Amino acid sequence: MTTFVLVPGAWLGAWAWQDTTDALQEHGHTALALTLTGLAERAKEGGPQTDLDTHIADITDFVEKNDLRDVTLVAHSYAAAPVTGAAGRLGDRLERVVYVDSAPFAAGMCMLDLMPPEAADQLSQQVAAHGDGCRLPMPPFEILGLSNSLDGLDEDRRDVLSARATPQPFGTYTQRLAGPVEPGPGVDRVLVACRNFQGLLDSGVPMLAFLNHAPWRRFDLSTGHWPMLSAPAELADILHTAVS
Repeated sequence: MTTFVLVPGAWLGAWAWQDTTDALQEHGHTALALTLTGLAERAKEGGPQTDLDTHIADITDFVEKNDLRDVTLVAHSYAAAPVTGAAGRLGDRLERVVYVDSAPFAAGMCMLDLMPPEAADQLSQQVAAHGDGCRLPMPPFEILGLSNSLDGLDEDRRDVLSARATPQPFGTYTQRLAGPVEPGPGVDRVLVACRNFQGLLDSGVPMLAFLNHAPWRRFDLSTGHWPMLSAPAELADILHTAVS
């Protein structure tokens, strides 16, 4: 059986993984979801000083202080950035890294690099106008849906997501990832691709081409960008298969 450490994406806390962790535990695994600084129940801990390094430290400290071994580290969406950093620092504690509808970051990248300059400027304006200069509120679904599939998020799930989402510390979007970023050579590498990301992978986008080849193992999941909310049991089944 495997020890999973699950890291949520932007605006989310450990709560978002609850149904998936329950299903993983039913498979016999240890499943531990982590809330990052400045989010959910840790919202008051965040501030202008909260950045990508803060979230990398959250993950590595969680693993080390709990003396976890043979860890499967799971990243959803934004969490790809701090998980990539943590994977390069955890050494032999890390057995496997899983990216859910996301991909590893290269050294020197930041979240804002993943969007057109005008979109990045709009986010900065939202932070200045509505986030005290340091927090990014979750956009409305009509905006989120322009770049991320909302498939599987019915009205009830959207209501939960809206009600429980917390503004994202913007320093986590602007700070560039510093090395090391490569996990050990024996670390298993897994990708769970939801609908939008499947299209990117299958269209031959050059910067993602490496994900279709060894040592990467790819699993497809026919749902939208938030599978822990839209298809939690199916996501748990894939994670269980990936470690079996």
